[in-house]
Amino acid sequence: MKVITTTLQMLRPPDVAPRAVPDGVRLERAVGIRPEYARFLYGLVGGPWFWTDRLGWTRDRWEAELAVPGTELWVLHGEDGPWGYVHLQPVVADDGTHVEIRYLGLAEQAIGRGLGGLLLEHGISAAWSVPGRSDLPPVVRVWVHTCSLDGPAALANYRARGLVVCGTEETDEDVPEQPLGSWVSTGGPVGASATSSGTLG
Repeated sequence: MKVITTTLQMLRPPDVAPRAVPDGVRLERAVGIRPEYARFLYGLVGGPWFWTDRLGWTRDRWEAELAVPGTELWVLHGEDGPWGYVHLQPVVADDGTHVEIRYLGLAEQAIGRGLGGLLLEHGISAAWSVPGRSDLPPVVRVWVHTCSLDGPAALANYRARGLVVCGTEETDEDVPEQPLGSWVSTGGPVGASATSSGTLG
């Protein structure tokens, strides 16, 4: 499948603070996050959108990434569990710290509630303030990439929050004919029903 990947960046913090998280929802940084939980969040959010690259990762590989100084996962919680998350991954360069918004997304039950933009706003704010919680140089760039396999609102959401396109790339990728769905991507057996109606994803 032809996949178009778009890279966006922000070179200065936003002038406007993120909106308040609404009642009934909370956003928290997961401190000391374990690889099992990080993988679960990846599958929960990415299952409907062809996120498969990391499903075969070993626990050691997950653990190594989470151990990178300044790595943060911010989890959005609703009344029935996690509703989404932001994964921030910093890299220190000669000019300062570059923070990638490596993963961001909502679980299916949270889509359509107006939370995607809010989660990104808080993710951007957290990215710029990573050095305040870690021993890292000041942040000089926040960046993200999104592709045509992500949710249809992803690119517009990034641009609306001040991230500017700085590159595109087209590649041929091997992807499943259909998304695996959150049930299978979080470790559920293939062929087992995700809900009482027998649907996957």
